[in-house]
Amino acid sequence: MTRAPAAPPAVHPLAEAYARLYAAFPGLRVTLWDTAPPSGDGWVCAAGLAAGGESLDAFLSWDDAQIVRDYGQRARPDVVASFALHRYAWPACLLITIPWFLHRRVPRLPVQDVSFQRELGRMAVRISAFSCLPDDPAAELPGARVVPDEEALRTEVRAAVAQHLEPVLHGFRTRMRRGPRALWGMAADEIVEGLWYVGHLLGEEQRAVAALERLLPGATAPYVGSAGFRELTGPRGEPLATRDRASCCMFYTLRPEDTCLTCPRTPDEARIKRLTATA
Repeated sequence: MTRAPAAPPAVHPLAEAYARLYAAFPGLRVTLWDTAPPSGDGWVCAAGLAAGGESLDAFLSWDDAQIVRDYGQRARPDVVASFALHRYAWPACLLITIPWFLHRRVPRLPVQDVSFQRELGRMAVRISAFSCLPDDPAAELPGARVVPDEEALRTEVRAAVAQHLEPVLHGFRTRMRRGPRALWGMAADEIVEGLWYVGHLLGEEQRAVAALERLLPGATAPYVGSAGFRELTGPRGEPLATRDRASCCMFYTLRPEDTCLTCPRTPDEARIKRLTATA
Protein backbone atom coordinates (compact mmCIF):
# COMPACT_ATOMS: atom_id res chain seq x y z
CA MET A 1 0.00 0.00 0.00
CA THR A 2 1.41 3.35 -1.01
CA ARG A 3 1.17 6.02 1.64
CA ALA A 4 0.08 9.49 0.62
CA PRO A 5 2.85 12.04 1.13
CA ALA A 6 2.56 13.95 4.37
CA ALA A 7 1.18 17.46 4.02
CA PRO A 8 3.82 20.14 4.48
CA PRO A 9 3.61 21.96 7.80
CA ALA A 10 1.46 25.08 7.64
CA VAL A 11 3.35 28.34 7.61
CA HIS A 12 2.33 30.56 10.50
CA PRO A 13 0.43 33.66 9.27
CA LEU A 14 3.00 35.96 10.93
CA ALA A 15 6.14 34.12 9.87
CA GLU A 16 6.63 36.07 6.64
CA ALA A 17 6.50 39.41 8.43
CA TYR A 18 9.22 38.32 10.85
CA ALA A 19 11.30 36.97 7.96
CA ARG A 20 11.10 40.35 6.21
CA LEU A 21 12.07 42.08 9.44
CA TYR A 22 15.19 39.91 9.73
CA ALA A 23 16.09 40.45 6.06
CA ALA A 24 15.94 44.23 6.51
CA PHE A 25 17.39 44.29 10.03
CA PRO A 26 19.63 41.27 10.78
CA GLY A 27 20.11 42.60 14.29
CA LEU A 28 16.77 41.06 15.27
CA ARG A 29 15.65 37.54 14.42
CA VAL A 30 12.22 36.33 15.56
CA THR A 31 11.35 32.65 15.79
CA LEU A 32 8.09 30.93 16.72
CA TRP A 33 7.59 28.21 19.31
CA ASP A 34 4.65 26.02 20.28
CA THR A 35 5.43 23.84 23.27
CA ALA A 36 8.35 25.38 25.18
CA PRO A 37 10.34 28.62 24.83
CA PRO A 38 14.14 28.57 24.57
CA SER A 39 15.91 28.86 27.90
CA GLY A 40 19.43 29.13 29.27
CA ASP A 41 22.33 30.69 27.33
CA GLY A 42 21.18 34.25 28.01
CA TRP A 43 17.47 33.79 27.26
CA VAL A 44 15.04 35.65 29.51
CA CYS A 45 11.26 35.41 29.49
CA ALA A 46 9.37 38.71 29.53
CA ALA A 47 7.35 37.33 32.44
CA GLY A 48 10.59 37.20 34.43
CA LEU A 49 11.26 40.87 33.72
CA ALA A 50 7.70 41.72 34.73
CA ALA A 51 8.12 39.86 38.02
CA GLY A 52 10.97 42.20 38.96
CA GLY A 53 13.11 39.58 40.71
CA GLU A 54 16.27 37.67 39.83
CA SER A 55 15.61 37.67 36.09
CA LEU A 56 15.39 41.45 36.10
CA ASP A 57 18.48 41.75 38.31
CA ALA A 58 20.50 39.69 35.82
CA PHE A 59 19.10 41.69 32.92
CA LEU A 60 20.11 44.99 34.55
CA SER A 61 23.58 43.74 35.42
CA TRP A 62 24.32 43.29 31.72
CA ASP A 63 23.48 46.95 31.05
CA ASP A 64 25.46 48.08 34.08
CA ALA A 65 28.57 46.32 32.78
CA GLN A 66 28.00 47.52 29.21
CA ILE A 67 27.78 51.16 30.31
CA VAL A 68 31.05 50.89 32.22
CA ARG A 69 32.69 49.20 29.25
CA ASP A 70 31.45 51.69 26.65
CA TYR A 71 31.53 54.95 28.61
CA GLY A 72 34.15 54.35 31.30
CA GLN A 73 31.83 55.27 34.17
CA ARG A 74 29.00 53.84 36.21
CA ALA A 75 25.49 55.09 35.65
CA ARG A 76 22.86 55.75 38.28
CA PRO A 77 20.67 52.67 38.93
CA ASP A 78 17.64 54.40 37.40
CA VAL A 79 19.63 55.21 34.25
CA VAL A 80 20.75 51.58 33.98
CA ALA A 81 17.10 50.53 34.25
CA SER A 82 16.07 53.08 31.60
CA PHE A 83 18.66 51.75 29.16
CA ALA A 84 17.61 48.16 29.87
CA LEU A 85 13.92 48.89 29.39
CA HIS A 86 14.64 50.56 26.06
CA ARG A 87 16.70 47.60 24.88
CA TYR A 88 13.79 45.28 25.60
CA ALA A 89 10.81 47.44 24.62
CA TRP A 90 12.18 48.60 21.23
CA PRO A 91 12.30 45.10 19.70
CA ALA A 92 9.26 43.92 21.67
CA CYS A 93 7.10 46.59 20.03
CA LEU A 94 8.29 45.45 16.60
CA LEU A 95 6.85 42.00 17.31
CA ILE A 96 3.44 43.65 17.03
CA THR A 97 3.93 46.65 14.74
CA ILE A 98 5.80 44.89 11.92
CA PRO A 99 3.10 42.27 11.16
CA TRP A 100 0.52 45.07 11.32
CA PHE A 101 2.53 47.34 9.02
CA LEU A 102 3.38 44.66 6.46
CA HIS A 103 0.34 42.35 6.48
CA ARG A 104 -2.36 43.97 8.61
CA ARG A 105 -2.11 41.21 11.22
CA VAL A 106 -1.81 42.02 14.92
CA PRO A 107 -0.62 39.32 17.33
CA ARG A 108 -1.54 39.16 20.99
CA LEU A 109 1.58 38.47 23.05
CA PRO A 110 1.19 38.08 26.80
CA VAL A 111 4.50 38.25 28.65
CA GLN A 112 4.73 34.51 29.23
CA ASP A 113 4.80 33.96 25.46
CA VAL A 114 7.87 36.10 24.65
CA SER A 115 11.53 35.36 25.35
CA PHE A 116 14.56 37.51 24.52
CA GLN A 117 18.24 36.83 23.93
CA ARG A 118 19.71 40.26 23.45
CA GLU A 119 23.36 39.37 22.92
CA LEU A 120 22.33 37.38 19.83
CA GLY A 121 19.52 39.79 18.91
CA ARG A 122 16.86 37.09 19.02
CA MET A 123 13.29 36.86 20.23
CA ALA A 124 11.11 33.76 20.44
CA VAL A 125 7.33 34.02 20.56
CA ARG A 126 4.23 31.86 20.82
CA ILE A 127 1.24 33.33 19.02
CA SER A 128 -2.13 31.78 19.76
CA ALA A 129 -4.30 34.71 18.64
CA PHE A 130 -4.11 37.58 16.18
CA SER A 131 -6.43 40.18 14.69
CA CYS A 132 -6.92 40.82 10.99
CA LEU A 133 -9.30 42.39 8.49
CA PRO A 134 -12.30 40.59 6.90
CA ASP A 135 -10.63 40.25 3.47
CA ASP A 136 -7.44 38.70 4.86
CA PRO A 137 -6.97 35.06 3.71
CA ALA A 138 -5.83 34.32 7.27
CA ALA A 139 -9.24 35.31 8.64
CA GLU A 140 -10.39 31.66 8.49
CA LEU A 141 -7.42 30.30 10.41
CA PRO A 142 -7.54 29.17 14.05
CA GLY A 143 -6.79 32.02 16.42
CA ALA A 144 -7.87 34.73 13.98
CA ARG A 145 -10.03 37.53 15.34
CA VAL A 146 -11.63 39.57 12.57
CA VAL A 147 -12.12 43.30 13.11
CA PRO A 148 -14.17 45.49 10.78
CA ASP A 149 -11.77 48.14 9.51
CA GLU A 150 -8.36 49.81 9.69
CA GLU A 151 -9.20 51.95 12.71
CA ALA A 152 -10.34 48.90 14.63
CA LEU A 153 -7.05 47.23 13.70
CA ARG A 154 -5.10 50.25 14.97
CA THR A 155 -7.03 49.91 18.23
CA GLU A 156 -5.84 46.29 18.35
CA VAL A 157 -2.21 47.40 17.87
CA ARG A 158 -2.44 49.84 20.78
CA ALA A 159 -4.16 47.25 22.95
CA ALA A 160 -1.69 44.46 22.08
CA VAL A 161 1.35 46.60 22.88
CA ALA A 162 -0.24 47.78 26.13
CA GLN A 163 -1.13 44.21 27.13
CA HIS A 164 2.49 43.15 26.66
CA LEU A 165 4.27 46.20 28.05
CA GLU A 166 2.11 47.05 31.06
CA PRO A 167 3.43 44.22 33.29
CA VAL A 168 6.98 44.86 32.04
CA LEU A 169 6.70 48.55 32.91
CA HIS A 170 5.41 47.54 36.34
CA GLY A 171 8.43 45.31 36.85
CA PHE A 172 10.87 48.06 35.89
CA ARG A 173 9.08 50.87 37.71
CA THR A 174 10.60 50.08 41.11
CA ARG A 175 14.08 50.52 39.57
CA MET A 176 13.33 53.82 37.81
CA ARG A 177 12.61 57.36 38.98
CA ARG A 178 9.59 57.61 36.71
CA GLY A 179 5.87 57.53 37.25
CA PRO A 180 3.24 55.95 35.00
CA ARG A 181 2.96 58.97 32.70
CA ALA A 182 6.68 59.00 31.92
CA LEU A 183 6.73 55.23 31.40
CA TRP A 184 3.84 55.32 28.93
CA GLY A 185 5.54 58.19 27.13
CA MET A 186 8.54 55.91 26.82
CA ALA A 187 6.31 53.14 25.47
CA ALA A 188 4.98 55.50 22.78
CA ASP A 189 8.54 56.41 21.80
CA GLU A 190 9.53 52.75 21.44
CA ILE A 191 6.54 52.07 19.18
CA VAL A 192 7.32 55.04 16.95
CA GLU A 193 11.09 54.89 16.73
CA GLY A 194 11.24 51.16 16.11
CA LEU A 195 8.79 51.11 13.19
CA TRP A 196 10.17 54.39 11.80
CA TYR A 197 13.66 52.93 11.69
CA VAL A 198 12.66 49.60 10.16
CA GLY A 199 10.32 51.35 7.72
CA HIS A 200 13.35 53.29 6.48
CA LEU A 201 15.32 50.04 6.06
CA LEU A 202 12.43 48.56 4.08
CA GLY A 203 12.35 51.59 1.77
CA GLU A 204 8.92 52.59 3.11
CA GLU A 205 9.75 55.39 5.53
CA GLN A 206 7.00 57.74 4.39
CA ARG A 207 4.36 55.04 4.68
CA ALA A 208 5.65 54.15 8.14
CA VAL A 209 5.47 57.80 9.25
CA ALA A 210 1.91 58.12 7.95
CA ALA A 211 0.87 54.86 9.62
CA LEU A 212 2.39 55.93 12.95
CA GLU A 213 0.69 59.32 12.84
CA ARG A 214 -2.66 57.54 12.50
CA LEU A 215 -1.73 54.98 15.16
CA LEU A 216 -0.70 57.58 17.76
CA PRO A 217 -2.49 60.84 16.95
CA GLY A 218 -2.53 61.86 20.62
CA ALA A 219 -5.09 61.23 23.38
CA THR A 220 -4.76 57.45 22.96
CA ALA A 221 -4.54 56.28 26.57
CA PRO A 222 -2.55 54.79 28.15
CA TYR A 223 0.05 56.24 25.76
CA VAL A 224 1.33 59.74 26.36
CA GLY A 225 1.85 62.09 23.43
CA SER A 226 1.53 61.57 19.70
CA ALA A 227 3.88 60.17 17.07
CA GLY A 228 5.42 63.65 17.17
CA PHE A 229 6.72 63.88 13.61
CA ARG A 230 7.53 67.21 12.04
CA GLU A 231 9.53 68.44 9.09
CA LEU A 232 12.63 70.63 9.00
CA THR A 233 14.15 72.36 5.99
CA GLY A 234 17.73 71.58 5.03
CA PRO A 235 20.30 74.09 3.68
CA ARG A 236 19.27 73.37 0.07
CA GLY A 237 15.57 73.51 0.82
CA GLU A 238 15.26 69.74 1.20
CA PRO A 239 12.72 68.32 3.67
CA LEU A 240 14.17 66.55 6.71
CA ALA A 241 12.00 64.32 8.89
CA THR A 242 12.35 64.56 12.64
CA ARG A 243 10.24 64.04 15.73
CA ASP A 244 10.20 65.03 19.39
CA ARG A 245 10.34 62.27 21.97
CA ALA A 246 7.68 62.11 24.67
CA SER A 247 10.22 60.73 27.17
CA CYS A 248 13.89 61.13 28.01
CA CYS A 249 16.31 58.26 27.35
CA MET A 250 18.66 59.61 30.07
CA PHE A 251 21.73 59.48 27.82
CA TYR A 252 22.57 63.05 28.85
CA THR A 253 23.53 61.74 32.29
CA LEU A 254 26.52 60.04 30.64
CA ARG A 255 27.29 62.57 27.92
CA PRO A 256 25.71 65.96 28.80
CA GLU A 257 27.03 67.54 25.62
CA ASP A 258 25.62 64.83 23.35
CA THR A 259 21.82 64.82 23.27
CA CYS A 260 19.80 62.44 21.11
CA LEU A 261 18.65 63.60 17.71
CA THR A 262 14.97 63.41 18.68
CA CYS A 263 15.41 64.84 22.18
CA PRO A 264 13.40 68.03 22.81
CA ARG A 265 16.66 69.48 24.19
CA THR A 266 18.28 69.24 20.75
CA PRO A 267 17.65 72.51 18.84
CA ASP A 268 16.53 72.42 15.24
CA GLU A 269 19.82 73.91 14.01
CA ALA A 270 21.74 70.99 15.51
CA ARG A 271 19.27 68.50 14.08
CA ILE A 272 19.63 69.94 10.59
CA LYS A 273 23.41 69.84 10.83
CA ARG A 274 23.46 66.24 11.98
CA LEU A 275 20.81 65.05 9.52
CA THR A 276 22.56 66.61 6.54
CA ALA A 277 25.95 65.32 7.69
CA THR A 278 24.49 61.80 7.82
CA ALA A 279 22.95 62.21 4.36
